[in-house]
Amino acid sequence: MSGPPEDRMGELRDLFFESAGELVQKLNDEALRLEQTPGDAETARNLRRIVHTLKGDSAACGYRELSELAHEFEDVLTLENPAAAPVVPEIALHAADVFAALLEAYRGNKKLPSIQSLREKIARLAHPGPKGSIAPKKTKNKGARHACLWSEYERLAIAHAVEEGKRIHHVVVQLDPQCGMPIAARQMIQVALADMGEVLALYPAEGSTTPITRIEAALASQKPAEQIRTKCAIPTIALSVKVTLLRGKATAAQATFAEPAGVEAQEEVAKEPAVNPAVNEEPAIAEAAPAAPTGAENILRVDAERIDSVLNLVGEMILAKSMLQQTLLEFAQRFPKDTLRSKFSDAMAFQARVLTDLQRSVMKIRMVPVDQLFRRFPRTVRDVSRQCGKEVELVIRGGDTDLDKGILDTIAEPLMHLLRNAVGHGIESTSERARAGKSPQGTVRLNAYHQGNQVIIEVADDGSGISADKVRQRAISQRLISAEEAARLTESEILELILRPGFSTAAEITELSGRGIGLDIVQSVLARLKGSVQIETAPGRGTTFRLRLPLTLAILRALLFRVEHRLYALPLNAVAEITRATEGQIHLVENYEVLQLRDDVLPLLRLGGAPGFGTDAASHKVFVLVINQGERKFGLIVDELAGEDELVIKALDDQSIKTDLVSGASIMGDGRVVLILNLIALVERFTRSRANPNAQMAGLLSNLSGPAGSRAPLTHGMAGGQA
Repeated sequence: MSGPPEDRMGELRDLFFESAGELVQKLNDEALRLEQTPGDAETARNLRRIVHTLKGDSAACGYRELSELAHEFEDVLTLENPAAAPVVPEIALHAADVFAALLEAYRGNKKLPSIQSLREKIARLAHPGPKGSIAPKKTKNKGARHACLWSEYERLAIAHAVEEGKRIHHVVVQLDPQCGMPIAARQMIQVALADMGEVLALYPAEGSTTPITRIEAALASQKPAEQIRTKCAIPTIALSVKVTLLRGKATAAQATFAEPAGVEAQEEVAKEPAVNPAVNEEPAIAEAAPAAPTGAENILRVDAERIDSVLNLVGEMILAKSMLQQTLLEFAQRFPKDTLRSKFSDAMAFQARVLTDLQRSVMKIRMVPVDQLFRRFPRTVRDVSRQCGKEVELVIRGGDTDLDKGILDTIAEPLMHLLRNAVGHGIESTSERARAGKSPQGTVRLNAYHQGNQVIIEVADDGSGISADKVRQRAISQRLISAEEAARLTESEILELILRPGFSTAAEITELSGRGIGLDIVQSVLARLKGSVQIETAPGRGTTFRLRLPLTLAILRALLFRVEHRLYALPLNAVAEITRATEGQIHLVENYEVLQLRDDVLPLLRLGGAPGFGTDAASHKVFVLVINQGERKFGLIVDELAGEDELVIKALDDQSIKTDLVSGASIMGDGRVVLILNLIALVERFTRSRANPNAQMAGLLSNLSGPAGSRAPLTHGMAGGQA
């Protein structure tokens, strides 16, 4: 049983917004491509095809403003005017912006943006003005009454029909001025024409708000012209009817109609052999043929929330698996010789394999290529470079690298800031690059690749690089750090100051910079995603921002350890190595602890309390987790290790844990709650401890609220879903 009409319309509009967003992005892509290769016929056809599809889809959903605007733009794109080719990409990019704004307004039921500016540009492109305007190309066929502005697809249909030898009639119905319902008149004329043959084209288009004074159609029919004229001569509607046979070449680019000269003349023209389209028009005509079935029919569009729900259920099943394994272990200890023990083990092993495959399958559903995000950025780089008066090329690699859809959407804004920053600050002006012996055109590279169970995204430029001394002085002048603190920081730690809120090296406030808002969002978003950012720079050669992101936020392979009898976890891929040491091997240098690890001095961060003094304290053994975070390396002092496990991450509300050192929690098979530490917050504490020797850093987790070895009752404070 079908649902109510309003439900079906709601589903149709949801599908429309999804497909329309993709069409607008394709419009951006094709406009940029046409800008690089002006006059390319294939790109121009793609541009018209996109606008035509957007026009039809928006009309079907009742979005009149968008449909009419797309119709006007499509009409202009069908004009053959070489003089207009250089300005078409600019207008197409403007149209993409306006279309996107209209879609956003429709989706949010907001006030529609002004479209007058785009209308004026389209009108100037279509009609010659007094000065400096573009004149449309004049037709060479002096015998033609006029060239009818059919859409590209209608022209292709006409050309295809002529190629098949069909008789094509041009029907012009002048409406009676006393006709009170021109829209109904158009429908009646269309029905009458359909009785005579196949309607290949019809003007005006359905849904058009242009006042209807005449109706024109291209009709494929074997009926005599007089019979067609009589059929359309509807009393009180048609003032006059003219029927003319198509003559000459009918190609996708042009369709002209002969001046009516009576029925006898029309029949004589019909006896002429049909003129085959030129050879170079064959690809265009082929596009009008029915498309062969493709694999797209097997694609299902599923709401992301449904996938998240399935993924959450898989996570709960993993928790249930851990509980069953723990129960099986206790059963084996109590009944070591029971014959059921082996059967339980086999069943658990089978369940574990199936559950692992299920988890991977669901995870793959959420994984999408990063190209879905990267393809937005060529337009951004183009606009910003023009705004800055620079020549910049964007090189994209690794677009087929897969990443979780949720993470991909979250990093869109940070990547946008990094790219704008690379063009606005990193790349020098053309004159500066010439003085430095560089090519006038700068290059920004956007690259993505897998590394272990992480995805690395790099934004690199070949600009002037970042001066660590300039950053240090600016940070001191803006009172982000003191001069004493700045003296203790390494160069890499100094560079990371540009990620602090409020930091800016711009001398004046512009649209692009100077407000101290931008790169700090990179740090905050990466912290929320449990990722990290690394900065590499070389004076005169450029800067690279390297973002390290987890493949997913839902399930984590973690290393478990205890600090003061509490259970904690860290992402396993963050731990480079584990070493054992005694308190006597740990030394205090400039008020922070270090450990001699082979030939290196490893700075340490103590998570628990210090053991005190004396011989017993010096011989107390601890574990040191060596953490690699970009170029820096430091150690975390923990009491004991508890193995590794696959954890389903649960978010914590503010009432459960009030610290930035914990990013989430999970439940073990025996009901214990394990807290997952926030590595970014630990790194920040480590940096502060090096910058400020008076900071009290010992025992970071000593005052953490929550009972030691908490069991499942604590989970009432956990928020369901992903961290």
